[in-house]
Amino acid sequence: MFGSKQKTREKLAAAIEEALGGAVWLESVSVDDDGRALLVIRAEGSDPGVAEHRRIEAENYAARIPGITAVRSVLTAERAPAPRTEHRHDHGHGHAHGPAAPPGSPVAGLRRVTKGARLSDEAMNQGVPAPAAGLKPVPGIDRILVVASAKGGVGKSTVAVNLAAAMAKAGMRVGLLDADIYGPSIPTMMGTVTAEPATSANKKLVPVEAHGLKTLSIGYLSDPDAPMIWRGPIVMSAITQLLNDAEWGTAAEPLDILIIDTPPGTGDAQLAIAQRVPVTAALIVTTPQEVALADVRRGAAMFIKTHVPVIGLVETMSWFDDPSGARHYLMGEGGARRMGAALGLPVLGEIPMLTAIREGGDAGVPVALGTSPGADIFMLLARNVAIALDQLVTKPAPEIIFED
Repeated sequence: MFGSKQKTREKLAAAIEEALGGAVWLESVSVDDDGRALLVIRAEGSDPGVAEHRRIEAENYAARIPGITAVRSVLTAERAPAPRTEHRHDHGHGHAHGPAAPPGSPVAGLRRVTKGARLSDEAMNQGVPAPAAGLKPVPGIDRILVVASAKGGVGKSTVAVNLAAAMAKAGMRVGLLDADIYGPSIPTMMGTVTAEPATSANKKLVPVEAHGLKTLSIGYLSDPDAPMIWRGPIVMSAITQLLNDAEWGTAAEPLDILIIDTPPGTGDAQLAIAQRVPVTAALIVTTPQEVALADVRRGAAMFIKTHVPVIGLVETMSWFDDPSGARHYLMGEGGARRMGAALGLPVLGEIPMLTAIREGGDAGVPVALGTSPGADIFMLLARNVAIALDQLVTKPAPEIIFED
């Protein structure tokens, strides 16, 4: 039995090496009995970006080998020894000594492990929530869509508000929950800054209705000038209360969908939602430039770890049309499409820079409610999102492959 397992491991390791074409930078491959592979990739002499690209490419190829259940990798590089110098002791005896190496300095033969290193699977799985299928559904809500971004300032709230408005305009029963505890913007964008939720007879919050939507936000319950200096457990409790202690819908007339506008990043609020809410799917918002796209990968990975399917990407600030009709890609062109192709995710919408979108957000009247080109863009996005959500029922969530 032992010999059989060893042969299996050797065959899998050989298959990985063959898939990588015998790359000279692949230092070693090992596979354990459970099919988990560890790749050691040589990085010396390479630009850090090139080495990282090699690591991602190698992981992607290895993960496709039948029998491989997981892949980890590390980048290594040897440092050259520090130069030795001639000097004499005070007693006049000549000796050749190298200068004393300061703490943390490179030493001959020492290997450094760069950002390709990964925690063990056991460590990564600590604290990961159970799949949403094991969570109780929220009464009065059929589906829950999380609108997220791994980086701030990409227009996530604008997408959440106008997507919700477009779905309501199409005849759906829609709720909008502002879970951005530290920077609630839904009251401003919905024109409900002065609204105060009522309390029902059974002591539940009654969502504020505006533009055909049911909305709740921490902004309705706090002083707009007071900073929200809350730690993780309080954030989790606040989000849970806004979701569960509100009358979103009834058994007879449930919401077709609740859209949750989450804060940027991959922190407490996102984990609270993944751990305590039966999320149907997530939609990731990004801009075309590389500095934002780099964080999309992290955001997608977070949802994978928390068992939330990602239905696709939305790109904002995609282009700008000047008065003459010429199109300018101020933030870069096609970034979301490239990232979507790399992750195996569709781009469900591309939102250009339009004055009407900004004006609608400032005035508290979402542009999706009107008849301008901006409204058409968000109506198309709403249609694409609805189709993607329906497909989740009939086919598995898309497989996300991390590669450049």
